[in-house]
Amino acid sequence: MEQILEILSWFFVLSGSAFVVIGTLGVLRFPDVYARMHAAGITDTGGAGFLLIGMMIQAGLGLVSVKLFLILVFLLLTSPVATHAVARAAESGGVRPLLDKDIKAMKDEEEDA
Repeated sequence: MEQILEILSWFFVLSGSAFVVIGTLGVLRFPDVYARMHAAGITDTGGAGFLLIGMMIQAGLGLVSVKLFLILVFLLLTSPVATHAVARAAESGGVRPLLDKDIKAMKDEEEDA
């Protein structure tokens, strides 16, 4: 039974790490603010959530698991709200999402230069 919990824990930790790496690449590669916020939100919610679940399994039943669970609940409640607030602020500031035609025009300008 202990080996199954160990494997399950590592699965969640590695999955969370993969989410964090992929989300980081998304933040670096995506073209506009809104797509980057989506990648950052995935990293916060998915990556940190899986990492915390993996750590809770590693810690076993006890005070540490309760604290990790409370951190997870706090993260799941606040991360989407913060991402939404940043998106609303960007929209209020006049930042518009890039459309396909805008991205193609940017690529054409890079090729001409």
